Amino acid sequence: MEQASQQVRGVRPGRVGSFGVVLLAYMGALLAAWGSLTLVGDLHPLAQGLVADVVATLVIFAVSFAVNNSSVYDPYWSVVPPVLVGWWMMTPEALAGNAHRQWLVLALVGLWGARLTWNWTRGWAGLSHEDWRYVDLASKHGRRYWLVSFSGIHMFPTVLVFGGSAALWPALTATAPLGWGDALAAAVTLLGIGCEGLADQQLRAFRLQRPPRGAILKAGIWAWSRHPNYFGEMTFWWGLFVFAAFTAPGSWWTIVGALSINLLFVFVSLPMIEERHAARREGWRAHAEKTSRVLLRPPRAS
Repeated sequence: MEQASQQVRGVRPGRVGSFGVVLLAYMGALLAAWGSLTLVGDLHPLAQGLVADVVATLVIFAVSFAVNNSSVYDPYWSVVPPVLVGWWMMTPEALAGNAHRQWLVLALVGLWGARLTWNWTRGWAGLSHEDWRYVDLASKHGRRYWLVSFSGIHMFPTVLVFGGSAALWPALTATAPLGWGDALAAAVTLLGIGCEGLADQQLRAFRLQRPPRGAILKAGIWAWSRHPNYFGEMTFWWGLFVFAAFTAPGSWWTIVGALSINLLFVFVSLPMIEERHAARREGWRAHAEKTSRVLLRPPRAS
């Protein structure tokens, strides 16, 4: 996803110190989540995972509040799914499942998580910066901002990502041998990872060239979509759903996660970014008229 940040006022630790704060926050969140599992051992593994996920989010929110920067939560999106999948693989229900499918799923989710987290790591300036969307929300809501941050920036994404990850439960517990459905799911998932990775790399290279203020990236995969990184992210989550669709066709609930994430991007994230680009980049509206918003396709003729 597109990284954009804004300077945060006040004295902040340097980049190394900021990463130290974030690392300690996530270690604390992991320990708190692990400890919460001892209290809900009688619940279904999906319910246990949700409780641990919420507890971890509460810890991250507490740190975000303490340092007055909601961007502490940003890597949570990509860090948690591999942890959830790895833990579910160790449950009694999954121990009877097909190990080959389980490791395939874990490898794909791990690759996605590692790449996205690395992209965040190399682009994050530290606690001296905060995502511009959070800054705008703080300006708009004033004293109510931290209620908005808790519900909209921290807890809501946690629930969505949990739903997308939970769709893998049927695949992790299925005993059937690998088949063409697994191959299709892996292909869709890899397509999403590859597309998002390529888009992020091209965007990073463009920014390192220090283009003129308001310049628009129109080369490479960005010539075929205004937001190819979001296309890749959405494709990844639909790929996880495809695993469930073939291993448990009757589990209709597995579509909720991918669909919810898709709707979040289409109706919330992308409109905010489009509005900002239109206000800050001359020629954006003309670019939007001939370039697909998300799906990859050749640009329309002028």
